Amino acid sequence: MSQQPVQTVSGKLILLIKAGYWLALLIIATMVAASFVLLQQTMATQQHNHTLLDIVGTQKTLSQRIVFLASATGAASRDKQPALVSALKQATAEFETNYDLLLKETGADPQSPAKLDAKSIESVLFAKPFHLDYFSVGLIANGDRLISAFESKLNLDNDGYKGGAERVNLDTSVANATLSGYAALGQRISAEADERSEKLLALHRTLFYATLGVILLVALFIFRPMSNAILRKTRELVDARNSMAFIAVHDGLTGLHNRTFLTDHFDTLIKSAHRRRERLAVVQLDLDRFKQINDTLGHAAGDYVLVVTAQRMRDSCRASDLCARLGGDEFVMILNGAGSTEDINMLARRILAHINEPIIFQGTTILPGASGGIAVYPIDADNAQDLLVHADLALYSAKKMGGGNFSFFSEELRRELDYRKQLEHDIKVAISEKAFQVYFQPQVSLTNGAISGIEALVRWNHPERGMISPGEFIPVAEKCGFMPEIGRIVISKAINEAAEWNRAGIAFGRLAVNVSGTELREHDFDAFLFETLEKAGLPPQKLSLEIVESVILDDEKTGIAAKLRHIRAAGVHLELDDFGTGYASLSHVNPNEIDRLKIDRRFVQNIHENGDNSKIVRAITELARGLGISIVAEGAETEAELDSLMAIGCDQVQGYSIAFPMPHDKALEWLTARMPKKARLTVLQGRLA
Repeated sequence: MSQQPVQTVSGKLILLIKAGYWLALLIIATMVAASFVLLQQTMATQQHNHTLLDIVGTQKTLSQRIVFLASATGAASRDKQPALVSALKQATAEFETNYDLLLKETGADPQSPAKLDAKSIESVLFAKPFHLDYFSVGLIANGDRLISAFESKLNLDNDGYKGGAERVNLDTSVANATLSGYAALGQRISAEADERSEKLLALHRTLFYATLGVILLVALFIFRPMSNAILRKTRELVDARNSMAFIAVHDGLTGLHNRTFLTDHFDTLIKSAHRRRERLAVVQLDLDRFKQINDTLGHAAGDYVLVVTAQRMRDSCRASDLCARLGGDEFVMILNGAGSTEDINMLARRILAHINEPIIFQGTTILPGASGGIAVYPIDADNAQDLLVHADLALYSAKKMGGGNFSFFSEELRRELDYRKQLEHDIKVAISEKAFQVYFQPQVSLTNGAISGIEALVRWNHPERGMISPGEFIPVAEKCGFMPEIGRIVISKAINEAAEWNRAGIAFGRLAVNVSGTELREHDFDAFLFETLEKAGLPPQKLSLEIVESVILDDEKTGIAAKLRHIRAAGVHLELDDFGTGYASLSHVNPNEIDRLKIDRRFVQNIHENGDNSKIVRAITELARGLGISIVAEGAETEAELDSLMAIGCDQVQGYSIAFPMPHDKALEWLTARMPKKARLTVLQGRLA
C-alpha cells in the first residue's frame, strides 16, 4: 500500500473516531441535561405543593382563630374588647390575604370545567359539597362586619356598621364548613402532589433507563467500534514496534543477528565464558566466489546463496551459539563451550563441509566455497574487538591458502597483525606528510616508437624500511579506507608534473592515472579533478583515468556512471584496465564510454609460447579495432612478446621491455632523450662568392 492511501485511511479513521466521540458526548450531555431539568422541575413542584399546604394549614388555623376571637370579644369586658378587636381584625386580614394567595398559586378558575371533577381543587373551591370559596368569602365578610360593629360600639375610628346586631354574630357552621373545606383542600393538594410526583418519578425513571440505553447503544455502536479500531491500531503499532526491534538487531535478508546485536552482546558472552572458565570460539566465514556468483548469475542468486548459507549455519550450531551476518558475504559464529582445539577443529570442519555443499538455484548448481578464520577466547584475545580482528586475519590466511578451508589465529598472524597496525599508522603519517611518490612508466607504439602515453604509479619510500611495494601497502590502505586520500595525492602530483612537461613542450602522449571505485564514489571527486587540472594548467585531453571492470558493473547503483560521463564530457579519456580478468558486460565496451582497453599482463606474458593467450589477445584486439577503441598491452618484458604483439596487431605496449617505472626526474630524462631532434641552421663565415 502506498503512503498516500495509508495516510487517507488513517485520516478517515481519526475523523470517524472524533465524530463518534463528540456525538456520544453530545447524546450523553443531552440526556444528563434533560435529567437535570426534570429533577429541577420535580423539586420546584414539591416546593410549590409545600407552599400550598402551608397556606392551607394556616387558613385552617386562622378560621378557628377568627371564630374564637369573635366569641371572646363578645364575652369580654369593655376595657378588654379593643385588644381583642385588633387581634380579630389582624387574623381576618391575614386570612383574606392567604386566601387570595391560595387562589393565585392554585390558579383556580370558578368558570373552569375542572370544578365538575371531584378530584380537582376547583371542585373543592367552587362545587358541592365543600364550596370552600363561598364559605371563605363569607367568613371574611362576617369577620369584617363583626369588627366594624365592635369598633362602632367602642367608638373606635371607623365608618361604623349600620346593620342589626343579630347579623354581626359569626355562625359557627360557617367556620366549621370552612375548616372542613380547607381540610379537604389540603387532602386534594396532597393527592395531586403525590400523583404529579409519581408521574415525574415515572418520567424520571423512564429517562434514567433511556439514558442507560443510550449509553449502552453508544458503547455498542460508537465506543466499541472506536475501541476496536484503537485496539487494532495499537496492535499494529505494537507489531510495528516489535518488527522494528527485530529489524534493529537482525539482518533483513537472512534473519541472522546483525553486527549491532553482536557488538551489544559479545562482551556478555565473554563474561559468561569467563565465569564458567570455558573457551569461546569465534568463527568468521566468507564466501570465496560470492562476487562471481553475483556478477554471473545476478543478485537474486547471490541473495539465495546468502539465505541458504545462513540456514546451514543455524543447522550446524547449538541453540546457545550465536550466528550473525556482518554484511555482504561475511558471517560470524560464536561457539559457547567450544572445548579443546581438536573439538573446535572438528566442529569447524563439519560446519564448512555443510556450508560448502552445492546449492541449486533455478536449475543451476552453485558452489559457494566458504572459508573460515577462527580465534579462541581466552587464548588469542580477551576482548570482543581483538577476537574479531584475529578471526578476520585467520580468515584472510585461509583465503591465501586457496579458500574452501579454515585457519586458526596463530603467533605468526599476530606478528602480521602488529606489522599491519604499524603499517596503518605509517600510512596515516605518510598521508599527512604527502610522502607518497609518483613513478611514471611510458607506453609506446611498436610501429614508429612514438610515445602514446605514460602511466602514473604510486610508490612509497618508507624512512626506515625503505621502498615498500604497492602490493603490500595498498590492500591495507583499501581496508582502512585510506585510498581516496592516497589517490588524491598521486593525482595531484602526477597532474602537476605532466603540466610542467606540457608547458615545456615535452611529448608524453596522455597521462594515465588509476582511479578506484572508492575514489569515484567520493561525492566531490569530479570537482576535485577539474580543480586540479585547472590549477596545474593541464588540458583535460592530456589526462586518462584507468578504471577496472568491477567499477563498470557497479556504476549504475552507485552513481559512478553519471560521474564518469560528466568527466568524459569535459575531455578526459577513460581506459578500461586489466581487461579480460573481470566480468564486464560487452555493452559497456563501446566508444561512447571507453577510449582505450588495456590488456592484462597475464595474457601478454609468454604470449609467444601460449596459443590460448595469443588467441585471446587477437580477439580483444580485433574487437577493439572493430569498435574504434584503441588498445594497449601491459606487461611486455621480452623481445619475443613484443614481436608476437606486433604480429597480432597490438601496436601500443607498456612493460619492462620498454621502460621500468621511473621517478619524475628520470622520466623527464627518458622523455627528453626520445624527443625528435630539430634541424639546426649553421651560418658559415667568409666571403660570399
